[in-house]
Amino acid sequence: QGFVRSLASPGGNATGFADYDPPLAGKWLSMLTQLSPRVTRATALYNPATAPYAGMMLDALGDIAPSFGITLHTSTIDRESEIEPAVARIAQEQGASVLALPHIFTAVRRATILAAVGRHRLPAVYADRFITEAGGLMSYGVDPGDLIRRAADYVDRVLDGSKPADLPVQNPTKFVLAINLRAAKEIGVTVAQTLVASADEVFE
Repeated sequence: QGFVRSLASPGGNATGFADYDPPLAGKWLSMLTQLSPRVTRATALYNPATAPYAGMMLDALGDIAPSFGITLHTSTIDRESEIEPAVARIAQEQGASVLALPHIFTAVRRATILAAVGRHRLPAVYADRFITEAGGLMSYGVDPGDLIRRAADYVDRVLDGSKPADLPVQNPTKFVLAINLRAAKEIGVTVAQTLVASADEVFE
């Protein structure tokens, strides 16, 4: 995205901790393949105005989707009123699922997204655990608490005189997989036991 010269040597006045790593794309798609009935189509749902980095995620998803036997599509939404029609269109396709890209629009409008996805009985993957706790089927993403704890050390070092230009940008290292079995039952899908067993948190 051009904020830093490189992860190892940021240069300038910015450094920090990334909350996205391209391998997440493969994990999201892998999770969808472990559902029954089988998912063959994933539609990335996002608002371009609040996810300027979506292209980076879509490139990673598009590169790996064929290896999972999944066809990737996109659906852009600009306002809350567009969520229901967008999800309804997605639901018309056989083997369809929703992949809600991680950004502020998804987080703030999660209740509307969850209601539409549930109404149309679509499997969906999210990046945030709190969306799964609120009724989403499953999520896999960065542990924000871990990022905050690690960032505190950088704040301390900068206040002690370290230059941001000399502090490498760090990728996430701790992730959380959450599954909501109640949501699975409500939309009529079965989650593979191997995936359930590997979850950090299961809501029943």
